[in-house]
Amino acid sequence: MTQNKILLVDDEPAFRELASRWLVKQDYQVEAVGSLDEARLAIASYDADLVLLDLSMPPHFDPQETLKALPEFEGRPVIIITGHADRDLALKAIELGAWDFIAKPIDPDMLAVVVRRAITKTKLERELSQLKSVNQQPKGAAAYIGHSPSAQKVRALIERIAPTDVRVLVTGPSGTGKEVISRTVHELSLRAAKPFVSVHCGAIPAELLESELFGYVKGAFTGAEKDKVGLLSLADGGTLFLDEIGEMPLAMQVKLLRVLQEGTFFPVGGREQKHIDIRVVSATNADLMEKVREGSFREDLYYRIKGVNIETQALSERLEDVPVLLQSFLSSLQTQQDTPLTLSPDAVQWFRDQTWPGNVRELKNTLESVASICPAGRISLDDIQLLYPSINTAPLSAPDAITPLSNATLDEQVKDLEIRLIRQALNDHNDNRTQAAKQLGISRQGLIKKIERYGL
Repeated sequence: MTQNKILLVDDEPAFRELASRWLVKQDYQVEAVGSLDEARLAIASYDADLVLLDLSMPPHFDPQETLKALPEFEGRPVIIITGHADRDLALKAIELGAWDFIAKPIDPDMLAVVVRRAITKTKLERELSQLKSVNQQPKGAAAYIGHSPSAQKVRALIERIAPTDVRVLVTGPSGTGKEVISRTVHELSLRAAKPFVSVHCGAIPAELLESELFGYVKGAFTGAEKDKVGLLSLADGGTLFLDEIGEMPLAMQVKLLRVLQEGTFFPVGGREQKHIDIRVVSATNADLMEKVREGSFREDLYYRIKGVNIETQALSERLEDVPVLLQSFLSSLQTQQDTPLTLSPDAVQWFRDQTWPGNVRELKNTLESVASICPAGRISLDDIQLLYPSINTAPLSAPDAITPLSNATLDEQVKDLEIRLIRQALNDHNDNRTQAAKQLGISRQGLIKKIERYGL
């Protein structure tokens, strides 16, 4: 546990020595000085949580001069040490912002109480300030941040469907905020007071997924020494979030379909049927209809989970949202450190110029990495290039690889360029559309639309 720091300001060496020893025994760190001038120097380098300040201090030994110095200790409680004859001055000190006063000769027990209360108050005020800062973060549908048309469309859709019980399928590239959308749908629903249970369908081995979802009874298999409640039961009354549902094994898809159709299931090894009331929100970065055609995803399950489809876009398709996303992330980082965090204009432009294949997640992680090396709080382009010297805003393909069409309009040249880049990307990845879309810096759905538009 971090020790609280106390700055003791008193001109009597014997008192400083005794008081310091006693405070150290109470598990405080103590810096003791003998004048206001020394106190000014100490407060600049010693981040004290509390100041114990004698009223009569050198060089003037004038209590009024000490009172004038109170604003210099702003941001931390000040306890005035005074003689009985200075009671009126001590009360005036409180009017001017001091936390409390204590008279000499000092009762150690009384000092302990006053110091503890002052430090506790300061700690609570800081926590309250942090909570206020957190509460100022976007709530509800506004948690999906952005000014772009696509972001506005997503927020409008969330607000319309959240209060209903319709099932939701969130699709889009990895890192585009699918879980944020899913949690927001839950938080704005009538089930908000009930659990939101998240399951990553690709992170749990196929042989364990059934027992994780359905739970099991004692003796169901080797190692099942007692009953275990499954995630379906934990989500009862609330929302079950099936992340990357496209990776769910076929055998498990059949069992999930039965749950969605009937609202019942059996724990592994159990004979007692369980009834549940859940809303299912699913997410995937895969093209589920293509997986249906391939035979790796059940068509009947697809239509069961689809309900309403919310589609997210790659960040490269809504780069106008980068500045507001950066501001939101800076606000979150601000609650973790005291130094104000800002971005220089050229730093914002650098973030705006990147294609962000990892989307919003990559943007956030990059900003956090750069912020970690900026103790001054001002993030500049030099700071970014210190960590990412090889990243620039070069186009996706080398300029000399593209020869403009002669006697063609700008629109025709742009179309020809897009077709060439798409064909090159598909060729580079053996017609794997997901990988080709990543190379081009667009979503898979965006690539498919362009392929259809150009008749490729």
